[in-house]
Amino acid sequence: MTQEKFLKDIHLLADFARCYCEGNHANASKESLSLELSYKGENLQERLELFLCQECKELFLYAHDRLQACPHEEKPRCRQCPHPCYEREWWKRMAKMMRYSGIRLGFSKLKEKIAQKFR
Repeated sequence: MTQEKFLKDIHLLADFARCYCEGNHANASKESLSLELSYKGENLQERLELFLCQECKELFLYAHDRLQACPHEEKPRCRQCPHPCYEREWWKRMAKMMRYSGIRLGFSKLKEKIAQKFR
């Protein structure tokens, strides 16, 4: 996986985690998460700032670690991976987050495109 692909995936993962946490844990106390991004030991000179509840923070960090350790040069989608690295329980939690956030983020982008057409 290239550094550009890693950055794209980690930002998408952060968007999904943020959307899921805001939608499902709005009343939970949020913690600041600040990550200096690096890939394969090389600092990418980028910082990621998130405010997530404890549950979402743990899930994000688990997914971040798995993304860092992905052995594939051409990263497949995790659900189609021949060598899954997620433990079953974590995979179920991540799938739930991705389903929820994917629908909402997709609709928000569609809403933006429609709004632009009518401006």
